Amino acid sequence: MAQPVLFILSGLPGTGKTTLARALAAAWGATHLRIDTIEQALRDLCNLVVEGEGYRLAYRLAADNLRLGQCVVADSCNPIALTRREWEQVAIDCKTRFVNIEVVCSDPAEHRRRIESRRSDIATLKLPSWQDVIAREYEPWSVARVTFDTANQTSSELIDRLRLDGSGLTHR
Repeated sequence: MAQPVLFILSGLPGTGKTTLARALAAAWGATHLRIDTIEQALRDLCNLVVEGEGYRLAYRLAADNLRLGQCVVADSCNPIALTRREWEQVAIDCKTRFVNIEVVCSDPAEHRRRIESRRSDIATLKLPSWQDVIAREYEPWSVARVTFDTANQTSSELIDRLRLDGSGLTHR
C-alpha cells in the first residue's frame, strides 16, 4: 500500500479551496475534511461559540484516516503559522507525507465577485462579506508550499502537477 498523503489547503475565503479540495479528494480517493462543515456542526449541534475546536477535531479525524492508510484533504483557511504547523505535525505523528497548498485568487475583481455572488452549501453557515475577507488575518508563509492561483489555473491542472511531481508531495 502506498503511503498516504495529507494535503493541507490554506487560503482566504472565496479563493476556491473547497472546489479544489473536492477535486483532490475525488482524484486521490481521499477523505475530505472541511473545517466550515465541522465548525458549523459544533455551533448547530453543541451550541458552541467555536474558536479552535473545529481544527482540533479535524486533526484527530485526519490522524484516524491517515493511520488507516487513507489520503486526507484538509480544507480550511488555515491563516496562521500555528495551525499550519499543527497540520504538519499530524502527518509527522502518523509517519506520512504532507503537502502544503496555498490557494490564491490573484485577480481582486474576480475574488470579490466570487465572495459577493456565492451561496453556502452548509444550511446555517453565514458566509463572510468582501470586507470580512480583506480584513481577515492571514500570516505570510515561511515554509515550502505549492501555490495554486485559481485566477489562472484549473483544479485539474494542479492535480496533474501533484501527480507528475512526486517530489512535490513532501514539503518539510
